[in-house]
Amino acid sequence: MDMVDLPRAALIDALGRRVSYLRISVTDRCDLRCRYCMADRMTFLPRDQLLTLEEIALLADMFIARGVRKIRLTGGEPLVRRDILDLVRRIGRHVGHGLDELTLTTNGTMLAEQADALFDAGIRRINVSLDSLDPERFAYVTRRGNIQPVMDGLAAARAADLSVKINMVALKGINDDEILPMLRWCDGQGFDLSLIETMPLGETGEDRTDHYLPLTSVVDQLRQHIELTPIAYRTGGPSRYFAVEGMDVRLGLITPLTNNFCADCNRMRMTCEGKIFMCLGRDDHVDLKAAFREGGMAAVEPLIDQALRLKPARHDFRIGADAPPAAVQRHMSVTGG
Repeated sequence: MDMVDLPRAALIDALGRRVSYLRISVTDRCDLRCRYCMADRMTFLPRDQLLTLEEIALLADMFIARGVRKIRLTGGEPLVRRDILDLVRRIGRHVGHGLDELTLTTNGTMLAEQADALFDAGIRRINVSLDSLDPERFAYVTRRGNIQPVMDGLAAARAADLSVKINMVALKGINDDEILPMLRWCDGQGFDLSLIETMPLGETGEDRTDHYLPLTSVVDQLRQHIELTPIAYRTGGPSRYFAVEGMDVRLGLITPLTNNFCADCNRMRMTCEGKIFMCLGRDDHVDLKAAFREGGMAAVEPLIDQALRLKPARHDFRIGADAPPAAVQRHMSVTGG
């Protein structure tokens, strides 16, 4: 009998929140160095410290057996991990058999070569990080990126019938003048758009306070030009969505700082080295890798229960002159957002 066919204890934390969404960072490496996410010079984990793809797949099996209904593969940039499609296929076989959805977040630079294979492996929806449509500004934000491969990847995703949502980090003084044009561009492309407030994770060599843009002010600005209506649409994550008058695009807002969304958090995160973080904004974690390699799944399940007991009521993100430069020292790429 397959593991996901066996009855298991549901993932319910000490506050009664049911965890049904697992985000798996398959690598901390990335081919870009976005200013809000990474330092220019990064030291990545040695490859021998990473979980193997087989280990990730087996742990995913266990989480599905305990009630996870959605898995998102992230990084870093997940498509830089060698043989990542093998993992996608392995987890994708559970879609419709314990798992409702397998999704992926990518920067899009390698998407043109992988879009068809991702669809064939069971993915139907992807998020693509894109903070500017201007080639020079894109290169500035990413410190080294060429926008054309991303555009090619988005075209390939559309041709492969992948549903696309663009993730745009709102950055004051950098891309705040592009938000309405990005919304209109997404509408023309058939994509949805989520705006994200920058989060104080890891030292990046940048002053986040200078570029922090509260999305409450963005909505106020947008409403001077277009009508926004809250809608009940959800994708399992923290985005809260609006319908846009005269457009088919849905606008999502991810607001960890201006509108805390922790009360109904349904997520946990597993890193590429097997650490489970119960909250993006906290350092508390449990380490599954050694337990799994020494004692197998029987040693892992008590640690998952421990993690559930540790899940905090809310994150501790703060930004501003009186706040520390980073709420936690690990970079966004370690836990995948």
